[in-house]
Amino acid sequence: MTDKDKVFVIGHKNPDTDSICSAIAYAWLKNRLDSSHHYVPARAGEINPETQYVLDAFDEPVPELVTDVRTQVSDVDLAEGEIVDGSLSVRRAWERLVQKHGSTLIVLDDHGGPAGLITIGDIAKSIMDVQDDTVLADSHTSYSNLIDALGAEVLAGNIENRTVTGKVIIAASNPDQMEELIEPGDMVVLSDRYEAQLCALEMGAGALIVCANGEVNQHIIEMADEKNTVVLRTQYDTFITARLINQSIPIEYFMVRKGILYFRENNFIDKITDTVANVRHRQFPVLDSRGRFVGMLTRQALLELDRKKVILVDHNERDQAVDGLEEAEIMEIVDHHKLGNVQTIAPIMYRGQPVGCTSTIVYMMYQENDIDIPPKMAAMMCSAIISDTLLFRSPTCTPEDKAACEALGEIAGIDLEAHAKGMFSALSDFDSMSDEEILYQDFKEFTASDTHYGVGQISSMDSEALEKLAARMEPYMEKELEEKDFDMIFLMLTDILQESTTFLCGVPVGAGNSVFLKGVVSRKKQIVPLLSMAIT
Repeated sequence: MTDKDKVFVIGHKNPDTDSICSAIAYAWLKNRLDSSHHYVPARAGEINPETQYVLDAFDEPVPELVTDVRTQVSDVDLAEGEIVDGSLSVRRAWERLVQKHGSTLIVLDDHGGPAGLITIGDIAKSIMDVQDDTVLADSHTSYSNLIDALGAEVLAGNIENRTVTGKVIIAASNPDQMEELIEPGDMVVLSDRYEAQLCALEMGAGALIVCANGEVNQHIIEMADEKNTVVLRTQYDTFITARLINQSIPIEYFMVRKGILYFRENNFIDKITDTVANVRHRQFPVLDSRGRFVGMLTRQALLELDRKKVILVDHNERDQAVDGLEEAEIMEIVDHHKLGNVQTIAPIMYRGQPVGCTSTIVYMMYQENDIDIPPKMAAMMCSAIISDTLLFRSPTCTPEDKAACEALGEIAGIDLEAHAKGMFSALSDFDSMSDEEILYQDFKEFTASDTHYGVGQISSMDSEALEKLAARMEPYMEKELEEKDFDMIFLMLTDILQESTTFLCGVPVGAGNSVFLKGVVSRKKQIVPLLSMAIT
């Protein structure tokens, strides 16, 4: 199954236990019901100590961190890319691109990164533009490339690991004039005339290329071997030979080395589309995080690109959702909150019920599809219900939540009271947490009219610890209000045993105020609706 088939099942930012456990349990269920996709539990932020306690207790791995669901280069079907050696001749490079219907060849360095690239246009330009008679020497063209380009046979001289030297001279004149043109090391293209061949050897030519399958006297061959002069013979006439010689030049001489336009696997597509549209290339190298080449991004692949697929659990508010949601394809929503402002471009399956926990809904879906619940999945859902309902103390708790939790606890072999105590105690180690971690560990953002506000919640069984936390968090909330894009910030310090909340209010006027709320433990049912009504 490819990445195109992957679907992230993901909760809200600053995920709580329900957000994480519902994602895990629903992804497991979806994989049982639908073999055409691969459902992956994910998280949009760091997990809190309570959730970590649950995952550790049942040996469940932490879901994959996904902070942005915009499409990235890594989501594209990359072409393998035509990787070649820089010594490849222009002739063979052209043939390879034509055969593969490609447009770009890439040469890698010793670390697997791009040392250079050459396009079919670059090759055509190189053939047309070469006018320098020393280009073969300057490009360190190998004799093996030259023999390949000319279809030549070696009559004399050692060509192993040897490159062309000097100028390329067409010996169309008489020997007297040749003496004025030839310098030691030059390559001389000539016919079967004995006098011209002898003159070239006497002048110290590095190589002779005899055209049209011309005859070469044995004396010339022996003399060339003594001087270690290469003698090649080709079937082509002088005109064709002169044209083919430059096709033996290695592509590393012409390839682009500096300013190579490449992309990283983690680049977002919406950030690179303008760049791709404004350059003439049809293919672009893609590198991994270590700078190694992994494939070629093509214009066609961008046109065929699928958006990332997601299922939202435990929320349907845009402000709470993973970044980039507007660029993704939302396939489903499973939630127990009020209708939010997430929009979709097509009809989707939406399951929203007025219960205390998303995992209660997921449990119902297991039952409706007659799927046996594994103990570990039962433990995930049971823990989520304990967390969201404060073990049935929250006013959001319904009979459905309690029945589901008890049934799941039995499947998982959980003592509900003992497990709840362990979970809630894990949230009370405030001394080891920063102010930022405390405020945002279970923090949700909302928008009412034009007011952007956030409400965090800390639930604990330690009343004394919560009192100390109130004094500690008030100045930090005032600071956050000044620095962050919020009109108001609130923090609920909920005492589970006393079933009460100290409500810290960070607002522009009167920042740092707190209110004691007896019987208030639910953000969803008792706080957010009243705040939204007051604001609107």
